[in-house]
Parts: sequence; structure tokens; C-alpha cells
Amino acid sequence: MLTPASPHASTPKSTPAAATISVADLRRWRLNSQSLASGTADVVAGGVAGAVAATQRLLAVQAQDYPASKWALGARSPGTTAAHVEEALNTGLIVRSWPMRGTLHLVPAHDLHWMLRLSTRRLVIGAKTRQAQLGLTEQILEAARALAVDALTGGRELSRADFLALLESRGIDTGEQRGYHLIWFLAQTGTLCWGRQVGTQQVLVLLDEWVPDARTLEGDEALGEFALRYFTGHGPATLADFAGWSQLTLTDARIGLAVARQDLVEFSVDGVSHFLLARYDTGTRPRQRSAIMLLPGFDEYFLGYRDRSAVIGPADEQRVTPGKNGIFRPLVVFEGRIIGTWRKRASAGAIRVTAELFRSFTGRQQAGLRRCVLDYGRFLGVEPILVPAPAAPS
Repeated sequence: MLTPASPHASTPKSTPAAATISVADLRRWRLNSQSLASGTADVVAGGVAGAVAATQRLLAVQAQDYPASKWALGARSPGTTAAHVEEALNTGLIVRSWPMRGTLHLVPAHDLHWMLRLSTRRLVIGAKTRQAQLGLTEQILEAARALAVDALTGGRELSRADFLALLESRGIDTGEQRGYHLIWFLAQTGTLCWGRQVGTQQVLVLLDEWVPDARTLEGDEALGEFALRYFTGHGPATLADFAGWSQLTLTDARIGLAVARQDLVEFSVDGVSHFLLARYDTGTRPRQRSAIMLLPGFDEYFLGYRDRSAVIGPADEQRVTPGKNGIFRPLVVFEGRIIGTWRKRASAGAIRVTAELFRSFTGRQQAGLRRCVLDYGRFLGVEPILVPAPAAPS
């Protein structure tokens, strides 16, 4: 889960050479980087290739809400369906695992290994206290690893329930969240990942068998790739945004930015340095792909930044994260601004969508919302129904 960056992660003031852009232009460029603008470069529209390209662009899509993560890719790749995303996962082009922040993400399969190498040491050290609370000794952790390797070698797979049953049968207690922690630990340390989808759930597989052709990046090269990919999919953004998103130390985040700097252009927004992939700076202002967009909960357009003030005010932000309990509601976006939330409910072959705007609807927004709901239904392959919501305060 995203946590606030260190108070020492102060965002540097922009350099004198940095071009100044408005907050409105910041939103436009972010839409472009996030594959949410018209004519976005580098993203293939539709199909399995589109799902893979959208993942490649963002590098990591938060995925503890599995259906939401699929729609995050569909929203960025018009014509892609949930079945296309599942095919990309089932064939190992995209992988679901814990590459950073101790949180499930979808990532391009060939990038997972080097991301784990950057994040694992700090996360495993940080988990020692929780492991002690759960009674998970080093001996138990390694016994679970040996069982996993023995059970899965040769392209075999196990459901979560079957893997936990296997551990129980060998005397390893999986109650009280021990089972979840064991799966996380074995994935974080590079033994397991989630493989193909069977029914509505994914099965566990051995990472090195599922992704045999991984990229090998180490040290500063890996940090530079991390920074470059973040700013490619999220720019314009700040060093503090990158540090908070990646949970690298500020020192490592700075190294990554320095390595990637030759491929980035710097902008000043209210006197603060923001960085964007240089080749996106074509001089043409991007436009949001449609007037209204429905984005999923935990979406990168909201979650990918420490400072979200460019897209939402503080009072409205509390409505996206009510109670600050780690839940991020689905977003209604209009011209780059988050203007509401939405919810869905499945019923008899249909999906019922209710949008709740922070302010009253305009006619243009209502028409755009209807089109978005149709797109969402096509993505899922079910009939979409837009349910009228109570009127928002003016």
C-alpha cells in the first residue's frame, strides 16, 4: 500500500532552465503518460497486445483487487476485453505478484525479477516483526519453500487452497494469516508467482519456470530503469512522487532519477520540478480520450502520486479514501479532474453502475457517463445498466 514519503523527501525547486507549465497542462500530460489521452503513443489499441502495452507503459498496476486491475488495463487500451487481459496473464506475458510496497501488482513478466531484487531486502527485513508475531521461524519459511518447489517443479500448479492444504498436511499451520504471509514471502523472495486463471482465481506457479526469460538489471542500472519507467507512465511527476510510489530510499530514488535524466525533460509547476519522458514533449497538448472516464479503484491516476492536488481537492480526496482505511474507490474523471466515484453490482447477466459525483451533473457529463458505462459493459462482455444516483450537492 502506498504510504507517505519521508518528510525529508522534499521536492526540489525547478531549475532556471525548466519550462513552466500550468496545472491544467500537467493534467493533460499525465493523461497522455497514463495512456488515457487521444492519440497516445506506444499503446496498441485492443486485444492482448494492448493489455501488454498498457502494462509496459505503467510498469506496475496495483492488483490486490484483481477485477479492478484488469479494468485499469482495459480503460487504457480501447478494444481490450477482460478475456484479453486474462489471456495475457494465462500465457505469462503479464504476471501478478508482489514487486514493490508489499502489495500485489500486475507487471510485464520480464521486469518482475529485477524489481524484486530492488525491493526484497528492505521488505523482508521489515517483515521480521510480523513473522515473529505469527511464529514463522526461518526454519518454517524454508520448509514451506522446499514444499512449494517440490510440488510445483515441472510446470505444475496449485490453487491457493490446495497449496495451503499441502502446508497443513506437512505440519505447517496456515491459520491467523500465516498462509497469506507464507505465499507473500515465497513470492517476494522469488520462488512463487501467480500463474494462469482457473475459474475466477489464479493458481500458484514457480516464478523461474513461468518467466524463464527475465531481464537482468542490477544496481544503478536497475534504479535508472525503475525511474525511467515510472516517469514514462506517470509524468510529469516529482522525485517525491517517485520515491513514495516505489518506496525506494530517497538516496536510491535520486540515483535512479540521475541515471534516467538524459531521457527526461524537466517542467516547473508552481516552482517545483516535474519530469516527463522527453519524447512525449511534442509541443501538442494531449486531450483526454473521452469527456468522462470511469477508472477502477486503486487506479494509478490517483495512487501513482504522493501529491494529488492537481487532480482532486483535499475534501473530495477523503471521499475517494473514506476513513483512510486503505480502500481506494473507483474514479469518475472529467478533463483530468477526479469529479466523483462509482460502484458496480452484478445482477443476472448484467452489470449495474452507479456514479456519485461530488457536484451536480452537466448534460455533457451525463452523456459521457452513458458512453463509459457501455464501454465497461463491452469490456466485461455483459449488459451495462446505468443506475441514477441521488443528486449531488450543487
